Amino acid sequence: MGKQYDYDYREYVAKLVVDDGRKAREVAYELEIPKSTVNRWVASYRHKLNQGSSTKYQTQKEMERIQKEQEKEIRRLKEENEILKKAMHIFTNDQK
Repeated sequence: MGKQYDYDYREYVAKLVVDDGRKAREVAYELEIPKSTVNRWVASYRHKLNQGSSTKYQTQKEMERIQKEQEKEIRRLKEENEILKKAMHIFTNDQK
């Protein structure tokens, strides 16, 4: 009987192929898992995605993309805050 892997590990490996666009053959070789096993996990993960269920873990690329979006939003909010501070300063000085 073959080696048993937990659900989270199988899902992570499938995400490497589906979300990061890596080849199943390469991932299988790097992790020393049979290619047929990786292909089965990928098929299961794709089926799960088609059903619309959310996943618990993120790949490195997903994390980087989310972090860039957050940094962009923070810069935008800081810029808006500075504009509002300047506007508040202008309006409070005009009332004196």
